[in-house]
Amino acid sequence: MSFAYSKFSIQNSKLQKVYKNLLKPLLFLMQAEKAHYFTVSMLKLTLAIPIVGQMFRAFYRVEDKRLERELFGLKFKNPVGLAAGFDKDGKAFRAMSALGFGFVEVGTVTPIAQEGNPKPRLFRLPDDNGLINRMGFNNAGMEAMTERLKGKRPEGLIVGGNIGKNKLTPNDQATEDYTKCFDALFSYVDYFVVNVSSPNTPGLRELQDKEPLTKLLATLQTKNKQKPNPKPILLKIAPDLTNEQLDDIIDIVADTKIDGVIATNTTISRAELKTKEADITAIGNGGLSGKPAKARSTEVIRYLNEKSNGQIVIIGVGGIASAEDAIEKINAGASLVQVYSGLVYEGPGLVKRINKGLLNMS
Repeated sequence: MSFAYSKFSIQNSKLQKVYKNLLKPLLFLMQAEKAHYFTVSMLKLTLAIPIVGQMFRAFYRVEDKRLERELFGLKFKNPVGLAAGFDKDGKAFRAMSALGFGFVEVGTVTPIAQEGNPKPRLFRLPDDNGLINRMGFNNAGMEAMTERLKGKRPEGLIVGGNIGKNKLTPNDQATEDYTKCFDALFSYVDYFVVNVSSPNTPGLRELQDKEPLTKLLATLQTKNKQKPNPKPILLKIAPDLTNEQLDDIIDIVADTKIDGVIATNTTISRAELKTKEADITAIGNGGLSGKPAKARSTEVIRYLNEKSNGQIVIIGVGGIASAEDAIEKINAGASLVQVYSGLVYEGPGLVKRINKGLLNMS
């Protein structure tokens, strides 16, 4: 191990201790959703001070050619991204880029603004390093999103647009919602993600069935190919699919020629949790993310990669809280990774630790 890496490890270890011993306990005194918005607001205020912002970016960013990835015509400065759901309205992607992300995914956005499900709707499971959410695609709608995406973005940052349907839109009209979002965001994002896997919009996961999903993706691809410069389209899938359903996904990707898959969204499983069953029951429905989702996410990545003979580009997400977790996903077949819940439990230095860990193994 080099002296430079040893010095980094010491600095980052100190920073991680400050987060875990001071900031995290304070944030965990707040309701989870309030803590989320408070943290993002504080980050944006910090970065608004020019000299502080410069120091912040200089510390968290890892610049190294070995981290660069080129996929579906896009050049990623590093393979670590922010998963959708963190920045639902495109309000924070510029600030979050300062933490060293190579790409940020905004959304899920729907055509019409909607409040989402009643609060509280985001819950921590500290004993499991997990989160349960039933946000319900709360967002200000596609027009508000496009206005925020129009401004200048940090140099080299790739931005993805995660699109969905409104809660009140019947499934037989869902394709229209997705195409509206596709058209609205087309000029302002670098790639698209079709989200049919959230468990928090009634009936949405039914769109993962082979017939409706093929129709939806084929329609988007037809529209995409009519553009002068088509954008990559990826599909985000649930971890709860059976192997037979994953086989269908492989066929659909091949038939529609979309660019890749994001594996995976949150799970409805509550298996092998350390949190008391009574507490889980009190929380109620929602998608589970974080450490409890790690193993199944990796299983899905490995299955898709092996069954497709490595022909599907996969972005791995689910339970990544360390460089070792990210490397596990990459070894299973992921080309890029995304984090969300890991930030809550491990703090803002997570992205840097992952990138440094990737460099250390290269």
